Amino acid sequence: MKVGKVAVIGAGNGGITAAADLTNRGFSVSLFESPAFSENLEGIRKRRGIVLQDGNGEKFIDFTDVTTDIEEAVRDAEIIMLTVPSFAIENIAGQLAPIVKKGQVILLNGAGSMGSVRFVNRAKEVGIERAFDIAETNSLTYGTRAFPDEARVEVSLYAKRIFLAAFPSSRTGRILEICSELYECFIPAESVWHAALENGNPEVHPGPALLNAGRIDHSKGEFWLYKEGITEHTIKLLRAIERERMAIGSALGYNLEDAVQSRDGRGYFEDDGRSLQELFNTSPVYTKIKGPVSIDSRYFTEDISNGLVLWSNLGKLAGVGTPNIDAVITLGGTLLAQDFRQTGLTLDKLGFSGMTSAEILESV
Repeated sequence: MKVGKVAVIGAGNGGITAAADLTNRGFSVSLFESPAFSENLEGIRKRRGIVLQDGNGEKFIDFTDVTTDIEEAVRDAEIIMLTVPSFAIENIAGQLAPIVKKGQVILLNGAGSMGSVRFVNRAKEVGIERAFDIAETNSLTYGTRAFPDEARVEVSLYAKRIFLAAFPSSRTGRILEICSELYECFIPAESVWHAALENGNPEVHPGPALLNAGRIDHSKGEFWLYKEGITEHTIKLLRAIERERMAIGSALGYNLEDAVQSRDGRGYFEDDGRSLQELFNTSPVYTKIKGPVSIDSRYFTEDISNGLVLWSNLGKLAGVGTPNIDAVITLGGTLLAQDFRQTGLTLDKLGFSGMTSAEILESV
């Protein structure tokens, strides 16, 4: 398949960046945002383009194809790329599933959280019982921040290596070949479970951010997790969660990357033998990332509910203890007055209730 048009769904950091980058590289791109968040498109409409700032300097990208009509956005697109928060997948799936045509590839480009399975499950709930060409990544293909009011993006990283898995995994090779027309960084994951366990956010965000909760409250928006919140002590919690995640992966038959390997592979820093703390504190990419600016942020809500809760579930199924993961779920819930175990992503909610670990692996 020759990819000519890409429909980007979601005008946040990843979506606006993708619209600018892919347009700059010669693709025809449409950018959709839900009517409730249509203000994210107004800056682009007024400026009739997007300012792309990266290591090569600054460039104005002529771009006007923005819409709040999802059917218009995806018409004639070979790839429909979702760059939406994990919590929005079911909502978007309910709108997309009835209008996606045979042969259109759906790519969930962001932190892996079993989005492909959730998309298909939601499609079934709205009466769409058919196979989709759908895949997801373990991480966004950019390190970036978008400023919608200014129609401007600051790209600090074009990822070097990103895992991609189709659902079911038997289609990974074909879909990866198609999606690699957009991004050369894609490598095959063994399954969507593998991709979900290679999502680095639940490991790095909630634990260290939780230990910096007082600082986040006091700073009133002036907090930088990677260069000030990753310290000699908070890194110990990050490493403890890393060990539990990797033990779950091993029990399920996956050889997962550790925190250094994964970020070196993606290009966030270079493994030069220094400690993980030093690598985070001095990363030319991470040190440009501000936040979280409040406790009620995706560093807590999304990464606990759609990350750590699922990992804890997998640990129980695989017979792997997850005391540090469970502690962060509990304490994060206390801070936010939420029961993440009740509201978060679980095996039951994914449709794997009562299955053995072997059965859930075979099902994807």
